[in-house]
Formats: sequence, C-alpha cells, structure tokens
Amino acid sequence: MDKNNNKKLLDIFEDDELGLLDVKPKSSVTNEDDRLVVSFQEIVDFYKINNREPELGSSVKEASLYYRLKGIRDNEAKKNTLTEFDAYDLLKIEDDEKSFVETEKTFQINKEMKTINDILNDDDFGILESGAENIFTIEHVPKETTMPDYVASRKSCKDFEKYEHLFIQCQVDLASGERKLLPFKNEQQIERNCYYVLKGVLLYVADVGKRKMEKGKVNARLRCIFENGTESDMLLRSLSAELYKHGRRVTEHVGKLLNEFNNISEEDEETGYIYILESKSRNSEIQSINNLFKIGYSKIRVEERIKKAEQEPTYLMAPVSIVSVYQCYNMNPQKLEQLLHNFFGNTCLNIDVYDNKGLRHTPREWFIAPLPIIEQAIQFIINGEIINYKYDSDRKEIIGK
Repeated sequence: MDKNNNKKLLDIFEDDELGLLDVKPKSSVTNEDDRLVVSFQEIVDFYKINNREPELGSSVKEASLYYRLKGIRDNEAKKNTLTEFDAYDLLKIEDDEKSFVETEKTFQINKEMKTINDILNDDDFGILESGAENIFTIEHVPKETTMPDYVASRKSCKDFEKYEHLFIQCQVDLASGERKLLPFKNEQQIERNCYYVLKGVLLYVADVGKRKMEKGKVNARLRCIFENGTESDMLLRSLSAELYKHGRRVTEHVGKLLNEFNNISEEDEETGYIYILESKSRNSEIQSINNLFKIGYSKIRVEERIKKAEQEPTYLMAPVSIVSVYQCYNMNPQKLEQLLHNFFGNTCLNIDVYDNKGLRHTPREWFIAPLPIIEQAIQFIINGEIINYKYDSDRKEIIGK
C-alpha cells in the first residue's frame, strides 16, 4: 500500500471521536448456568426494590418470580450455583417455612377439581377475573323486537288420500320426461296446483290464500301437501326462501291444456298451440344473448311448423329447439300471444335478419327473459291475474304493480 494512503487511513481511525469504529469482541454463548444466574438476578432486583420477597396475588409477573424462587430453593444444584449471587440470603429457608412449603406442595397435588366453581375459585393469578357480573349477561346484542304472529309447522295431512294419486302421477311424469326438474329462480313461480321438490321431498301447492303486498313483494298463506303425508300452511315467501336454498321446481306436464284441463270433451274445440322456442343460430351476436326465447302461436303441430326454420326470418334464419308447448282449447291463442308480447314488450329482441333474397326483416317474437318467468306469465294469463303484475327487466322478476 502507498505510504500516503496508509497515513490517510490512520487519520480516519484517529479521528473517530464517537468511537464508531471501536469493535468489541463478541461474548461467548450463554450456557445454562448463565441463564440461571440472569433469572435469579431478577428475583434479587425485585427484593432490592421492594425490600421483600415476591408474593402471590399482586400480579402475574410477581407470581412468576415467586414460583421461580420456590423452584430454586427446592433444587440443591441450583442453590449451589447461585450461592455467590445471593446478596440477601434468599436461598436460605427457615424450618417452619420448609414445613409450609411441603404442606402447600402436598395440598396442590391432592387438590381435586370437580366443578366449574373449583376451577374459578382456584384462580390464584386472577386470570379469570372480569368486569362482567355473569357469563349469561349479554351486552351489545340487539334484541328481537318483532316476532311473527304465527309460525307454520308441519302436521299430518288428514285427507292425504285425496292427493296421493297426484304424487304418483307426478313421479310417473318425471320418470317419462313429461315433467322436468328445474332450478327455482323466482318466488312468483309458486302457484296453486304446482309441484316442487324441497330437500328431496315432493310437495304440491293445494291452495293459495289471498295475495297481499308486503314491502313491495307479494305474499300469501299456502296449503302445501308433502309426499310423505304431512302438510304445512307456510307463507309463500317462506317457501320460496327454502326453495332457493334447498329446492327445485317441477315443470307443468308437456301436454298440458291451457283451458279447463280436466273437462275437455268432444264438444271442445282445439284452436292451436302456444310454443316457446330456443334458437340454435351460429350467429355470434345471437349466441351471446342469454335467456333468449321465441314465444309464438301455430295452428298446426309445432314440430311441423318449425321444419324449415332456417329458411324463415321469424326463426332468425336458423334451426330452433322446442322448449315448451301449450295446447289451446276454446280460446283465441292469438290474443294470448299478443298479451305475452305486450307483457315482455320492453325485452323484445331488436335485430335485423336477412332472408335468402337479401331482404331485411325485424322479428318481433323473440324476448330476453328467463324461461321460468315466461312460464309464470302464461299461468297468470290463464288464471286472469296478469293485470296485477308487470315484468321488471332490470331485476328479471315479475313484480306487483
């Protein structure tokens, strides 16, 4: 190294007024005896400050020192190691104190804890002490101020024989595919004479009481018959809440009649079919639309009507699949179709379709609404209650007017 550089380095070391460059050798690793001395020194410091030995009952820290001193006194090896550090003769113990210690040790060993009170009363450290008067005293929990006047419960159905055949037929229809199980998505799907599955049990809504508006929602008292021979008069909204979590809905029979289901005879006139279709178009714009369905009317069987769907603008120039078909008797299906179109008018598909000749068409029978909602609207039209409802396209729900 250059002499000038060496001198500069020495100047730096000599100018260390704060001693920042002083390096002290590391102390050797503490052993077990060293740790014992340090722990005993805490007891000595306590005696020096308080002029007494540590005792129980004042604090957890003092109790810890108390038991530490006891442990040292009971161990001859530790006492021998700490003798030279015992400035206040803390390691010596009088005969009567020895007797007390032995008695206390025996008592602690033999003491049995049989009850909660034994544990609470033996809390020498005060760990279980609390400002609360009682563990059953509840604070900061709001009390229930409103309780329903009546809570529905299940009971045995005394006239179950009137409904048993309905459950049998429904199970047959499900097995044959004439009925299907679909997710329950709307409380307005609950109607009289409809079936649902709740926690694996088939139920039938035998009756719906007077409907009334509660906080913007329609509610009513129901009579629900269960396949296991029980019944309940729960509220519509209570049933819907359970079906949302643990239920499914059963679709109507695929060949159901729209008018006078059980009284069709040779004198009744078949007037046509209302159908719901789903598009199989490969057009990406159409494929991207969820819940898109066509609601239409046909005088001939629907299977025949849609044979050439890919050549007709009304079917979006693409194949379609049949979702539901409703056979109509003694009524004007065109008016029913018009009612449905008006009901879902604000969700009507607005798209231009070109036929094979290049002519532009704007089909007006395709609507963007969930299938269960469309089926529910049909039911409301059948029972005449459609005037009390409207479709909320934002919430995708049928709501009261």
